[in-house]
Amino acid sequence: MNILVVKANNRPASEAVSSKMYETFMEEVKGQNVTVFDVFEEDMPYFGQDLFSAFAKVQAGEELTDVESRILTAKQKAMDAFAAADVVVFAFPLWNMTIPAKLQTFIDYVYQAGFSFKYNEQGQLVSLMNDKKVILLSARGGIYSTPEAAPLEMASTYIRNIVSGVFGMEVINEVVIEGHNAFPDRKDEIINEGLAKVKEAAAQLTHQLV
Repeated sequence: MNILVVKANNRPASEAVSSKMYETFMEEVKGQNVTVFDVFEEDMPYFGQDLFSAFAKVQAGEELTDVESRILTAKQKAMDAFAAADVVVFAFPLWNMTIPAKLQTFIDYVYQAGFSFKYNEQGQLVSLMNDKKVILLSARGGIYSTPEAAPLEMASTYIRNIVSGVFGMEVINEVVIEGHNAFPDRKDEIINEGLAKVKEAAAQLTHQLV
């Protein structure tokens, strides 16, 4: 099976918990068929008019600008990586209540009618990635799992709604580390407990692959 790990934090693991989650997971799946897509390392122009202009120019046989050519290449690379994966692992932080912009761009690239979903004759959305599985690894310094704060959390909630609700992928594990900034006296305990769950998620996946 092919595992795609989408890394969405460029801060070092010594400073960022989701980066530590990524490193912990990668250590546990050594020897498996793993591909990393680092959204901060990839050349990924933001989704917008450049992409739609590129689509139009390709249809018309016109020459593309540099950014139009780059965004088509980047989008295809993301789609190819996503299509080749049996399991997709997202490792990401909560930044300002949502996901990093670079991860949003990756989602924009793979969120395409005819690729990850389609509409049937009745106009209803039909998921096209029901055969894929997903693991979510995320970190947030505050507490967002309470009923009062949950509506503000638009990172894990957003990714889950897209990959499961739209694409139809099965979420087989989700590990959230939260509160390590809100409770500095318990920081190490919170992080270590979360990393143990990351190891468990990786072990469960490895066991399924054996």
